[in-house]
Amino acid sequence: MDKANVYFTSFKATGQENLLQKLHRLMKTAGFENIDFQEKYAAIKIHFGEYGNLAFLRPNYARVVADYVKELGGKPFLTDCNTLYVGSRKNALDHLETAYVNGFSPYQTGCHVIIGDGLKGTDEAIVPIDGEYVKEAKIGQAIMDADILISLTHFKGHEMAGFGGALKNLGMGCGSRAGKMEQHCDGKPSVNQAACVGCGACQKICAHAAPEIADGKAVINHDKCVGCGRCLAVCPKDAIAADFHDSIAVLNCKIAEYSYAVCKERPCFHISLICDVSPNCDCHAENDIPIIPDVGMLASFDPVALDQACADLCNQMPPIAHSVLDENIKELHEDEDHDHFHMTHPDTEWKSCIAHAVKIGLGTNAYELIRI
Repeated sequence: MDKANVYFTSFKATGQENLLQKLHRLMKTAGFENIDFQEKYAAIKIHFGEYGNLAFLRPNYARVVADYVKELGGKPFLTDCNTLYVGSRKNALDHLETAYVNGFSPYQTGCHVIIGDGLKGTDEAIVPIDGEYVKEAKIGQAIMDADILISLTHFKGHEMAGFGGALKNLGMGCGSRAGKMEQHCDGKPSVNQAACVGCGACQKICAHAAPEIADGKAVINHDKCVGCGRCLAVCPKDAIAADFHDSIAVLNCKIAEYSYAVCKERPCFHISLICDVSPNCDCHAENDIPIIPDVGMLASFDPVALDQACADLCNQMPPIAHSVLDENIKELHEDEDHDHFHMTHPDTEWKSCIAHAVKIGLGTNAYELIRI
């Protein structure tokens, strides 16, 4: 496969061009106008940030993308899917409220927000891919209904996947609740007995009679469970959760296969901003200081090359003093290891995701960095 073009610009601005204008120029130079947007629905996949987190992308950047889509005749909307964990984005109502609180209102961004997998995270499209780990990906229905997909990613560290880049934004982010469960584990939840009150809400919602009440507590029969995630949505005590027991490598491979399911057979364009590079995902209700200085903005039609380029640029940067990365380097005495994301979370790695994405034909990790 030939090298993919990845376009890059720094966060340096002038009196003649601010950062928002610079993002527009980056997209234009990268070939954004080669996509036919006329009367097409364009999903802009973004992370709205957990309530309390302040590292997520400013909504001003989303406005640039949405306005550009409208300029080219398209119908843009911002989107993300509900979370598997308990937090401020576990259902569409809470998710929308969090998005608006964090600034992603239609008045600020110029387009509406649609939660991709519906009210309770169960509105999903089944996408056959016959992958090595995933046979049928469960993707938010609204995301799959879109004609065009644009990923707008805050590139940062991640406590499980090594870093959160375009593939993480696409694969895990576009999965429905059941899709997220399938990526994180074997696709079947369990009950926290201490939190369960035996109300039976999980029994009533399940079409397969998997939850069973014994001694006033619910237990999920995994032989009957199909991993739809509906019980997680209705539990009033948040006592039901996924079992996180797959290896990091398997998780990364599933993320790659879900990304393939999201992107296949339709136009896609990918943007990543390397700024406020927090050690953890924006799903955290807090964010630590960045681990490296801000780097720049990148765009490409290839999400694999984009992630590889972002990782390479980040690994060329010095660690920020007193950050998690800086402290780990000093504690582990591994200053020769220039994989900043592995050093931030030594129990993780990210290369398996890119390698598997290349293997399944999603893209290439060979790229030409074009600075503008």
